[in-house]
Amino acid sequence: MEGGGARNVSAAAAQTKGSGDDGSCKPLPPCCIKAKAGVPESEAKCHATVVSGWFTESHSRSGQTSKVRYFNNPMWPGEAHSLKVEKILYQGRSPYQEVLVFESSTYGNVLVLDGIVQLTDKDECAYQEMVTHLALCSIPSPKNVLVVGGGDGGVLREIAKHDSVETIDICEIDQLVIDVCKDFFPHLYVGYEDPRVRLHVGDAVDFLRNAPEGKYDAIIVDSSDPIGPAQELVEKPFFQTIARALKPGGVLSNLAESMWLHTHLIQDMLSICRETFKGGVHYAWASVPTYPSGVIGFLLCAKEGPPVNFLTPVNPIEKIEGATTAGKEMRFYNSQIHRAAFVLPTFVRRELEAHCTFTEKKKPEKPTAKPVKMKIMRGSAITAS
Repeated sequence: MEGGGARNVSAAAAQTKGSGDDGSCKPLPPCCIKAKAGVPESEAKCHATVVSGWFTESHSRSGQTSKVRYFNNPMWPGEAHSLKVEKILYQGRSPYQEVLVFESSTYGNVLVLDGIVQLTDKDECAYQEMVTHLALCSIPSPKNVLVVGGGDGGVLREIAKHDSVETIDICEIDQLVIDVCKDFFPHLYVGYEDPRVRLHVGDAVDFLRNAPEGKYDAIIVDSSDPIGPAQELVEKPFFQTIARALKPGGVLSNLAESMWLHTHLIQDMLSICRETFKGGVHYAWASVPTYPSGVIGFLLCAKEGPPVNFLTPVNPIEKIEGATTAGKEMRFYNSQIHRAAFVLPTFVRRELEAHCTFTEKKKPEKPTAKPVKMKIMRGSAITAS
């Protein structure tokens, strides 16, 4: 989940804009506050090779500190999920974020940006396959696809399995992420080797503003968490820009956080997207063990036009020639998982439905049109007065 247009900053005093049109600000919810990357007093408590978060030292039975180290993901409020570190493979800083790669004992290589786990060798398939195929398998013969963020190349790898696709644009702001993944995640970087891929290094917001209207059949947003400057990627103007770049009946697949921790964010995103995408908006989810609470959500949106039914894949991956051949095998996604992804737990369905009902009631009623008097003039058409 790299930052297509996101510029990561410390969340020490983070504020987010309200979802209303008045631009009011409200404190960032506690469950969304990142570790204070770059703050000296925070880094002083960390191992020298850690960008953010902590290596915790385990103790032997004699009470002495051992040399076993763990990386703790700070995106789990009030709890911890640690990965045992075998070796630090890379640590550096781009103009936008801290980049860390380490080898874990159980999940293979791990990519960390500003202290937040982005992907691991073991479970990357769940996110990459779902964020891609939930969208592309819901429309017939997608041809032009845009990826926002996704610098690791995994989404590109998945899009390339669709033989109908003619062009794949990707806009990633951070060249360092691309370079690091080339060295340490070659099974993801392979996505860049497809000749249909066109890489644009820069701000995705600017890229979308300059994109031709109605160019894309699908846009996949694989961005950073919606915090700080990345908040721009979950606000109405950004979604309106995406809708403009989509063809009628085109689809958006967007990261949509954890249903266990971030329902307030999901509710806000649903409200905005339902105002913007009149062809339909749905929330789906998948299991990704190293993401906060072990799940991640997706918003699937369709622009008004030819009808789109996200709940049933009309372009099943199993029937796409070459999509599941040797070297392209799916590890997580299939048509049954596609259908199941939209079945929500009762508490999630209840909270999202209640919020949608509440926001509908808050909308001002449209003024009733005054009756129009009709006059029929001799030898002329019907006129209104």
